[in-house]
Amino acid sequence: MTPPRILAILPLIAALAVSAQQPAQSPAPQQVFGYRDFTQQAKWDAAFMTIPDAKLAGEHLKILTAEPHWASSPEDYKTALYVAAKFKAAGLETSIVPYKVLLNKPKSILVEAFDADGNKLMSGPTPEHVDPTKYGGDPSQDDPRILPAFNGYSPSGDVTAPVVYANYGTLADFKKLASLGVSVKGKIVLVRYGENFRGVKVYIAQQYGAKGVLIYSDPADDGYFRGDAYPKGPFRPASGVQRGSVQFLPIYPGDPETPGIASTPDLPDSQRTKNPVDLSSIPSNPLSYKDAEPILRALDGPETPHGWQGALPFTYHLGGTNTVTVHMDIQEDYALRTIWDVIGKVRGTETGDNWVIAGNHRDAWVYGAVDPSSGTAAMLETVHGIGDLLKQGWKPKRTILFASWDAEEEGLVGSTEWVEQHAAELRHAVAYFNTDVSVSGPDFSAAAVPSLKQFVREATTEVPSPKGGTVYDQWKKAEDATAAEDHEHRSHSENAVPIDNLGSGSDYTPFLQHVGVPSTDIGSDGPYGVYHSTFDDYNWFIKFADPTFVYEQEMARVFGLEVLHMADADVLPYDYHLYGKETLGYLEAAQSHAAKVDLHLDFTAALAAAQRFAAAGTAIRAVQLNPPADTAQLNVALRATEEAFLNPAGLPHRPWYKHLIYDPGEYTGYDAVVIPGVNEAIEANDAPRAQSQLTALTEALNRAADTLESVTK
Repeated sequence: MTPPRILAILPLIAALAVSAQQPAQSPAPQQVFGYRDFTQQAKWDAAFMTIPDAKLAGEHLKILTAEPHWASSPEDYKTALYVAAKFKAAGLETSIVPYKVLLNKPKSILVEAFDADGNKLMSGPTPEHVDPTKYGGDPSQDDPRILPAFNGYSPSGDVTAPVVYANYGTLADFKKLASLGVSVKGKIVLVRYGENFRGVKVYIAQQYGAKGVLIYSDPADDGYFRGDAYPKGPFRPASGVQRGSVQFLPIYPGDPETPGIASTPDLPDSQRTKNPVDLSSIPSNPLSYKDAEPILRALDGPETPHGWQGALPFTYHLGGTNTVTVHMDIQEDYALRTIWDVIGKVRGTETGDNWVIAGNHRDAWVYGAVDPSSGTAAMLETVHGIGDLLKQGWKPKRTILFASWDAEEEGLVGSTEWVEQHAAELRHAVAYFNTDVSVSGPDFSAAAVPSLKQFVREATTEVPSPKGGTVYDQWKKAEDATAAEDHEHRSHSENAVPIDNLGSGSDYTPFLQHVGVPSTDIGSDGPYGVYHSTFDDYNWFIKFADPTFVYEQEMARVFGLEVLHMADADVLPYDYHLYGKETLGYLEAAQSHAAKVDLHLDFTAALAAAQRFAAAGTAIRAVQLNPPADTAQLNVALRATEEAFLNPAGLPHRPWYKHLIYDPGEYTGYDAVVIPGVNEAIEANDAPRAQSQLTALTEALNRAADTLESVTK
């Protein structure tokens, strides 16, 4: 589900030329944060790095993408069996964990458009298809098991109404329409993908009174405007459709009928919520730009505001008149369906209840070569490496869990249900490492909580890049080039590669934002225009993403080093010095924003608490660099600090989200909103709510400072 970072076309000639087996390791660092002495760990790292195999990763990918494997399907279960077999072969204690969850499957989908005289403009959706005689075609596109393109968790509905074009469907876009006198009430809204999560587009449209939503992929965003379309190039062809869930993810993820509790197979119906608040009441469906074009071309009304024009070859208009009417007849089959998580465990020898969890989802809308099978293939080679270390006599200090989640695409369902089932044990989990859209090209990227940003950087300094040097070298080179193009100026203290914050859209969400487990998410990006379409298949992958699977190997190595370092570090390698600095910056920015919008708030206590937390973070780092002989109390305090940021009451309007520093925005979905309770209240011009959220944040920052100070004073 993680949204692809669609980049400008990057030549992959270098990837085609390199050997499928890259050197195992760059020179190991002399010291890594969290270790008294890194010498022995460097040896285990070196042994591990020789094991992940590019060719085997390619074989995993080919098998995993052989059939469409939508969550709960027989083909999906076959992938669970495959992953479980690989876990067992590596020596992991393995179980397949079922959940019974509400999922919809399309029965029939019709979208048709008419002009003012009743003439039919289009009738679809048109099946995804590229010319099989050009550029090799696509060998997988005609499999009868491919489901029609649909939106997960759209309700059924039969609606007819005039059309309004609403750009990306952001809150700002809907406000702009209102300011222009264009109402969407009683209309069908046509929006393009991008800028926010598709479920948020429907969430806002519903609030503004729309009758239905159609979401299409404009060629400006991931089609021919960006480069050659598939199969000639990597971008979306005219018939390509981005499927996806429209669950109101910023309200809560997981099984809509069981917020906060696990939907185990024996859960009685009496504990299910029959009117979930995270589901839409209006139907929606995705479209290709081939099907959206005749609708957009026929719209009249005002020309669109600056920036709303896409790349189709005519001027876009807002519509809202009776010139174009659309009929949507969306019929969905809703049922409780069984999904399967696969869990593999390596027991720790010292602090076995301190879990290190590494995961990736396995289900796909169709074949899912990039999303998610590139991540599963990389994870399986990480597991291969861990298994070989076990045979060599290595045993981790902390327990390691590898997880293959199901039904992530519908709304992070498999991971959320598992987290809700194991919430008590997860209070001791020391990290969750995620990969999802793992390889779509050669450019490494990462997101993390601040305490783990340097941890990710250190792991990448040991792994060789297929492009030469280390992964970190190439990552920094690319980031520096981007900063130069954007005319950014970084201070010397900010010379490290910047790492994104965690929003939502993948399986780290329940771990970090519901139960407070420090988390990271890694990937390797490239020009990727077939996200969530039939064409995200093995054929596309070997042509455009990673023909020799060397980036799969790279990702397996980075993922594995994250696991190894967190499992065996003497002191948990959290950087609360950086966390404190970033949090203080968020508060200062919020204070400035409140002043600009003339919202009178008292930041005094919150800023004092942030400064106290920052000072405690600096002090604890000194202790981590020179730890006591017995690190047990220190590690307990370090882990408890992240949990201190949870508010049991959760965020206003969405109590499932409990983290007061990082959550998905109510109106963004994917992107993180920092100190969300405060910032969203300021954005809503709600001073009482903002002040209340400042109080909650102040209490959390003081809890975190208390926790750190308990081992520094």
